[in-house]
Amino acid sequence: MNKYYTRACNFYYGYRAKYLIKKKLALPLCGNKEIAFDKIELFTRNSKFTTSKKIKIKKINLLKFKVKKKIKEDLKKITLKRKNFLLNVNFSEPSIMGILNLTPDSFSDGGKYNKKKSSEQHIKKMIISGANIIDVGGESTRPGSKTVPINKEWDRIKYTIKNFKKKYKKICLSLDTRKPEIMIKGYNYGVDLINDISGFNYNDQSKDKLINMSIPKVIHHIQGTPNTMQKNPKYKNVLLDIYDFFEKKINDSNNKELVLDPGIGFGKNLKHNLTLISKISLFHSLGFPILIGTSRKRFIGQLTKNYDSKTRLGGTLASVLFLLSQGVQMFRVHDVQEIKQGILVFKKIYKD
Repeated sequence: MNKYYTRACNFYYGYRAKYLIKKKLALPLCGNKEIAFDKIELFTRNSKFTTSKKIKIKKINLLKFKVKKKIKEDLKKITLKRKNFLLNVNFSEPSIMGILNLTPDSFSDGGKYNKKKSSEQHIKKMIISGANIIDVGGESTRPGSKTVPINKEWDRIKYTIKNFKKKYKKICLSLDTRKPEIMIKGYNYGVDLINDISGFNYNDQSKDKLINMSIPKVIHHIQGTPNTMQKNPKYKNVLLDIYDFFEKKINDSNNKELVLDPGIGFGKNLKHNLTLISKISLFHSLGFPILIGTSRKRFIGQLTKNYDSKTRLGGTLASVLFLLSQGVQMFRVHDVQEIKQGILVFKKIYKD
């Protein structure tokens, strides 16, 4: 039996987008009239093959009933304005999630901010620089990393988690952890968002312990664990496999305040990462905001080779701006000020 997937494509921006929407020649992306599209890419998948073709919006009514019905259901979700359910976050505008790794061994900034003074200074700097979400983590999930015991992870982050809301009541606090015990502790201290790289699959207790926790969550995709995820990851079709993963998680969740993160670099090789980035607009048809973390990731070095750099700032910014052009709403980054600057300039250019 065939399964169909709808990806918005062929985008227009700024005044051109508004004009085409007004003339009913294009549709708004996620309710944002500054990004419009007039084509979709239709993927058809069954047990034997996957095909795709691009179709103009105005020709959808010429398709067979079953296909047309599915596309129109997807278009409702693609064009729908996202509900703002996160503190200080408007999904009609790009949001920056500043990374605070309180670890000795994270892949790019391990040990830099795991002291009280340095972490406080970094939080303040990121907020001043434009971050409206701070993502706090106490366990490295770089490729090959080992699991950190619950008590050790909590010891690393507890000062920040306990004191954050005393200073920054209006800033969204995100907790980056796989462990339900840590999530519950964070929830009790006012955490606004749970960001679990395991997709809430860390252990059998995760779903049971979190089912009654009324808090927004990031549904993140990973293949394997941080210790195994880069050992020859394989997919039938990385884009559609991850779509199916999200779809099942959404259907299983009692809480519909969800953010979707396809997990760039988490159980993906270079080709997988590039496919996800280039076709990211497929996930808009699930109807939820999208979060992407490309900051300083390995794929940038793989692409740039001799032109690689320690912070990979150029590659990070290039990927963020492309993703922004595809309607992605949230970006998890290390270099907040530089990314904020790039977004502001890019948006001003395409509006004009």
